[in-house]
Amino acid sequence: MTAFTLTDLDRLIVERTSSSAAKSYTRSLLDKGPVGCAKKFGEESVEFVIATTQGDQASVTAEAADVLYHLLVALHASAVPLQDVLSELERRTTASGHEEKASRARTD
Repeated sequence: MTAFTLTDLDRLIVERTSSSAAKSYTRSLLDKGPVGCAKKFGEESVEFVIATTQGDQASVTAEAADVLYHLLVALHASAVPLQDVLSELERRTTASGHEEKASRARTD
């Protein structure tokens, strides 16, 4: 058995876009558009932070799964392919984290 990947999850999200909102939670999220998906991602992120501060591994695991799922839905709603994000992560690994962050100098 092969390991389940983010690419597998992304593929499932794409498949579920053709379902009705009555049958697919993914479709119901996407029907709310990028802003609605982003809000749901934010809610799940906060739940992850809370679980992490409480130190319950099972809750952290469950909330992390929610965060990853809702991130991919929000990316899809924003028409940003997962592969673009993975390519950006790969590009960033060519330097140390500190060097890479410094290369993205802010103009604040």
